[in-house]
Amino acid sequence: MVRKIFKTGNSIVVSLPKDTLDFLGLVEGAEVSVELDREGRRIVITPVGTALPGVNEEFAHQVAEFIEQYRPALEALAQR
Repeated sequence: MVRKIFKTGNSIVVSLPKDTLDFLGLVEGAEVSVELDREGRRIVITPVGTALPGVNEEFAHQVAEFIEQYRPALEALAQR
């Protein structure tokens, strides 16, 4: 997904699509971790404290990584 970087007030922001926020259970004011992957030249945004009760945090992280890695294939399958 391609997004634009824009200025609002004194900040530079990137908007996130509603369906992505809904999928991750994020709302305005939610906390996220922002990490710079220098080797991969990318920014990784991870929800903080949104794991479901009884779901191991490490497992949730692995699932999120899997989804990110295979997103195009998963989206193609979802449209069938």
